[in-house]
Amino acid sequence: MTAEEQLVEKWRADWPIALSHWSRYTRLRDPNLCVTSVEAREEGLTGSFAMIRLVDKSVVIDLPKVIEYKLEDYGVEILAHEIGHHVLAPATPADHFRVIARIRKGLPTLESHAPRIANLYTDLLINDRLARQEGLRMADIYRKIAAVSAGGHKADSKLWVFYMGIYEELWSLERGDIGGPTKDARLLGDAWLGARIVRVYARDWLVGASRFATLVLPYLVDDAEATAAAAVLADTGSAGAGSEPVGVSTIDPDESEPVIHPSEDPAITGVGDTVATGPQTAQQSGQSGGQRREPFEYGEILRASGVNLDPADVAARYYREQALPHLVGFPARKQKRSSELQIEGIEPWEMGDPLDEIDWLATLTQSPHTIPGVTTARRVYGEEPGEFEKTEPVDLDLYVDSSGSMPNPRQRLSYLTLAGTIIALSALRAGSRVQATLWSSKNQVMTTPGFIRDENAILAVLTGFFGGGTAFPIHKMRDTYAGRSAEARPVHILQISDDGISTMFNFDEKGNSGWDISAQSLRAARGGGTMALNLWAGAKSPWRERAEAQGWVIETVTRFDELVDFARRFAKRNYDHTAKGRAR
Repeated sequence: MTAEEQLVEKWRADWPIALSHWSRYTRLRDPNLCVTSVEAREEGLTGSFAMIRLVDKSVVIDLPKVIEYKLEDYGVEILAHEIGHHVLAPATPADHFRVIARIRKGLPTLESHAPRIANLYTDLLINDRLARQEGLRMADIYRKIAAVSAGGHKADSKLWVFYMGIYEELWSLERGDIGGPTKDARLLGDAWLGARIVRVYARDWLVGASRFATLVLPYLVDDAEATAAAAVLADTGSAGAGSEPVGVSTIDPDESEPVIHPSEDPAITGVGDTVATGPQTAQQSGQSGGQRREPFEYGEILRASGVNLDPADVAARYYREQALPHLVGFPARKQKRSSELQIEGIEPWEMGDPLDEIDWLATLTQSPHTIPGVTTARRVYGEEPGEFEKTEPVDLDLYVDSSGSMPNPRQRLSYLTLAGTIIALSALRAGSRVQATLWSSKNQVMTTPGFIRDENAILAVLTGFFGGGTAFPIHKMRDTYAGRSAEARPVHILQISDDGISTMFNFDEKGNSGWDISAQSLRAARGGGTMALNLWAGAKSPWRERAEAQGWVIETVTRFDELVDFARRFAKRNYDHTAKGRAR
């Protein structure tokens, strides 16, 4: 057996011991002990000798690197540390996203370092518990790492020295025992503050995260490569990989508070009035504060957490999450009561009637000798009104303006996109089909392949962006309703725009009047038409009276954020058939 294969057997025996330091009843799988670094890289482990993925509860160990750092005898300590990321910090993907967000807030202009700093912070919480309460040899691991020059350790890195100083403070070690500061007053003072953060906010560690970030910030300003010294400790870089980001698009209540340097926090220094933290704040941190992040920040948090998505997927997830609290039942028209067939009697089955209509029991009851057309019988059915009414969903034809006056929904919050998402997802929830069209100038049109129920395809259109001129795609609306069958389901046409919607009434490329196309489309749709327009209060639109005469319902907002309330009213007032009454 190779040294790595022998180590596999030893560490497998160490696993239940490591679990016992937390709980034997965890949802973690048995560790993936990789006997080659190539195998570890295929699992996503690079730089360090250990990592955890929160989504599938997997711990991955690179055994060749364990041997390189001479850590073969520390299986219990290393495995217990990885278990701590599952049990204590960050514990869940949601809290992993939250700690990244708070660390980013404490690192203005240097947010790219947030994943590594968050890793260092959660390591402090876990290691302090394992060393003090479980008596594990956590300090020895850092001595081993420091002794291996190839391990990425930089003795001249002030961040590394400061970080080791925190452990020396926490565990009452001699100064410099594991590489901490010995004489530098600044480093010694910061190490003391770091240790106080760990102890004071052990239970409310999300609150302490931003304070730790502000403490680290000067070291990153002085040395842009400072975090490279701690690359060997990076075991949560991919912790969020594959997880579903939930609650990331909103800002927690305590996160919106100003960032406090630990030297100004009375809970840490003991000077002044205590800051209102503690269990209540920790509880609030799991609740929505109602404030939204910008989409670009949302994407950066996901990427920093190990969730690798393309910009289109990031935008779709962002607007889907923001829309979910507003969804309601959507268009459904009540039709005549459905009928249920009831047996009314028996009548002769004659030659030429369908064979499957023969009631063989009634036939044989009349005579054991079957003579077609003479002894054969069939059942007679009648209709009786059912107890429930049939509903017919109304499809949605949605047009969203993406001209230069509109924000890019992948960078900044676009209320047009959010309103469109709320209404489109409500339509899908009620069984309707949606055709979504994004438009700007001539030839800048993106649309779904007809009326569909594919949520991802619809959001891909709504979260797109052109930013060009303004020219409504008259041809798209014309072709949608030209020759539409009267038996087709009714459609509600919805326009979300500003005064640029007036281009809908221009002439199309064939010379047809937009007014004629508009009127014909409303007649063929049979579900009505609405325009939600951002217009200033004193705006006079010469086309508005004529559009309303055609049947368009025009609702105006003076600020784009009012479109969210419009979206909720629109669905509930006109289409929520599950509601007891109509919202007015």
